[in-house]
Amino acid sequence: MSRAFVNEDQAAAQADQPVERRISAQPNYVTASGLAQLQQRVAALNARHAQLQAEGERGDKQRLAEIERDLRYFTARVQSAQVVPTATSTEKVQIGSRVRFVGEDDQEHQVQLVGEDQADAMHGLINWGSPLGRALLGAAPGDEVLWQRPAGDQVIEVLRIWGDA
Repeated sequence: MSRAFVNEDQAAAQADQPVERRISAQPNYVTASGLAQLQQRVAALNARHAQLQAEGERGDKQRLAEIERDLRYFTARVQSAQVVPTATSTEKVQIGSRVRFVGEDDQEHQVQLVGEDQADAMHGLINWGSPLGRALLGAAPGDEVLWQRPAGDQVIEVLRIWGDA
């Protein structure tokens, strides 16, 4: 058989495989609720995987491959998770802290610093390793910190910190 046909067969087989999810190089610090969410995600993926496997030939092979990819990713994230102590300080921003701050535009914002997989900016859950998270981490009420944003740097002032409770 021509080598060209073998390479085409391999390329076609690889084209059916979903692109692997990239695992961040930053430490996988998570809150207790973030770890629980990861574990729930793995359980749901395992259940869906079993369901698709039970369908056998009728099952959606592309969807099965995507679920297997996601299972590899989320299982690795659970295994590498480093649960941080519950944030209780009102004096220093920690992972898990809720923070109210004001920007140069005098608009107040409220966020909570969380792990990468728990982050959801639309709901105020900010990755501790993001530019905003890094700016806030370790700050105290009254501190002005530099938020290095792609849209331009901004000085923000921490107004209040409270725990994850």
